[in-house]
Amino acid sequence: TTTMNMGLIQHALTYIIFSAIGAFLWAPLLTKFLYKYKITRRDEFDFSLKGERSQKVGTPIMGGLLVIVTVVIVTLIFNWNRENTYVPIAVMVIAALLGGADDLLNIFGKKRRDRKISHILNLIKVHKSITMKLWYIFILPWEIFRRATAILGSHPGKGIQVHEKLIFQFLAGAITAWWIYVKLGIQWHSLWIPFDGTPYVGWWIIPIVVFFVVLTANAVNFADGLDGLVGGSLILTFLGLMIISWTEGRVSFMYLNATVVGALVAYTYFNIKPARFQMGDVGSLGLGALLAINAIAINRTMLIPFLGFIFYVEVISVFIQIFFRRLLGRRFFKMAPIHHHFEFRGWSEEKIVMRFWLIHGFFVILAIWMSLYK
Repeated sequence: TTTMNMGLIQHALTYIIFSAIGAFLWAPLLTKFLYKYKITRRDEFDFSLKGERSQKVGTPIMGGLLVIVTVVIVTLIFNWNRENTYVPIAVMVIAALLGGADDLLNIFGKKRRDRKISHILNLIKVHKSITMKLWYIFILPWEIFRRATAILGSHPGKGIQVHEKLIFQFLAGAITAWWIYVKLGIQWHSLWIPFDGTPYVGWWIIPIVVFFVVLTANAVNFADGLDGLVGGSLILTFLGLMIISWTEGRVSFMYLNATVVGALVAYTYFNIKPARFQMGDVGSLGLGALLAINAIAINRTMLIPFLGFIFYVEVISVFIQIFFRRLLGRRFFKMAPIHHHFEFRGWSEEKIVMRFWLIHGFFVILAIWMSLYK
């Protein structure tokens, strides 16, 4: 058994090394492509690019493609099986395509029309056509949903709006939930809880899975604002997932997580300040979804807030800021997500990133420790 376990670790390390080398080799091609087609950070709608941060204008985005493409290729060639890896890869790709479309539209798209609810109500009242009145009444619930979710975004921008992102992310979560509930077997209808066993939850696992996939994808996305922050934190997270997968005997997931770690090593090398490129939504949404599904698939769903600790801190800081601004009319943080709050307090970017890495790493270790208690 010891020899077999050592063999698994050796194979996992091989995936890390191979994936890292592969990503390093084609990173210059990606950088050249992003610069050539001017897929770079703009300041028209990004209010965080002020003061010292203005130097980030012109930095290529969509650098997360380095990780997404490398993971897909390595998995397709060396670790592809229908039982374990094809759904996580599919969900990651769906989320990455959504993020990539948002990245490109924010650069090259046209500003989206932003119709207010009061305008629609007025049209219902004054429009002469009965058909149009009925149409506006029909679309009113959708518009209310759209406006309600808009508070989660800082501006309408030119990209995919919040309500549209949530729908696609819900689709990714639904695919994951279907796979967990229908394909993986009845043992996944029970939810592992640290120190408390695995109580049966039945179909309740479906909304739980959807919730964690959507929230985690957005949490990683909100954290993508400082050079090196997301890349370094995700290395720690997927290393933790690799170790937990190994302890649970989930070999395919062990190798998949190792592949992500290797690709992230190369990405983070180029993303350390001053960044050669930044992750963009294509990487943060894709890898956030993959983080969630990999934890769910080894039945460690309740460890996601620990494995993704710093990302959850970031997204919770946004919710707190929205609550205070919308309901109390004042800010709680100087700026959200919380890494910008510390920037405004005078912390250097490097200081924030390294301290966040350390805090995040501690909670990943805590997650591994809790996972060992059956």
